[in-house]
Amino acid sequence: MRLRRTSAVIAAAAAAALSLTACEGDGTSDSAPAGASASATPDTPPSPDGGAGSPGAAKTTEAAGGGDTQASASGTPRVADGACRTSDLSFSSSGGMAEGEVLINLRNTGSASCSMRGFPGLDLVGKDGNVSAERSDRSAPPVTLAPGERTNFSLHFPPGPGDGSGATFTSALVTPPDETHAHRMPLAVAVPVEAGTTHRVTVDPVGSGK
Repeated sequence: MRLRRTSAVIAAAAAAALSLTACEGDGTSDSAPAGASASATPDTPPSPDGGAGSPGAAKTTEAAGGGDTQASASGTPRVADGACRTSDLSFSSSGGMAEGEVLINLRNTGSASCSMRGFPGLDLVGKDGNVSAERSDRSAPPVTLAPGERTNFSLHFPPGPGDGSGATFTSALVTPPDETHAHRMPLAVAVPVEAGTTHRVTVDPVGSGK
């Protein structure tokens, strides 16, 4: 009887050992945790050094691109002086160096420097009509005026007889070079009434008398 019980215990222990060996051999229960660990890899936080593909790297690239654009824009050359506009100039007249000559003075009343080059337009205006001055043969120098500075040009005309028998003009329409707006200013000019006299009314370039 005791021998039978001992044999039964040994048989039961052997069966349990065989069952444990079979479970360890098929590997099914161990493969699941490994798969779960692999699928969690993309959700791991980015490394502190901001490697490629991390949100920190994307922000850095975007900021650098914006900086390059601003640098390119700020490097564009700018024009220092703009053209002198009629609205930024004051006009006056003074006596010239010879009879039949009047200086037309232009002063920069704007807040910035401006420049001009060329011949002005000038029309003498009177009760008997208008006369447009022609251009002389003088060369036109470049002129730059800081705020408050002035320049001039000369108006030439044949002097009148002085007895009131000539044509009298009482104002002038002056248009600066490269402008389309004229300024009307008072200007008393008398010329003799002769054939072709008005064609001898001429202007010099701005700044040619400085």
